[in-house]
Amino acid sequence: MKKQFFTAIIEREGEGYVSLCPELDIASQGDTIDEARKNLQEALELFLETASTVEIQDRLHKEVYVTQLDVAVG
Repeated sequence: MKKQFFTAIIEREGEGYVSLCPELDIASQGDTIDEARKNLQEALELFLETASTVEIQDRLHKEVYVTQLDVAVG
């Protein structure tokens, strides 16, 4: 089995956490950070098992940059 690495962005939303994989625009959620991460991993695995090669290539963003910005407020 080939392994591929994807980015997981997890943030608090209300009482839980939302997780996002920006490379494939797939999201999930969970009550804890670990649960949100595991649920996103499962969603990615299910997508990659069931989607056609064409759909995967159409959705795949090969370059994703996550950074912070300094923004002046006020």
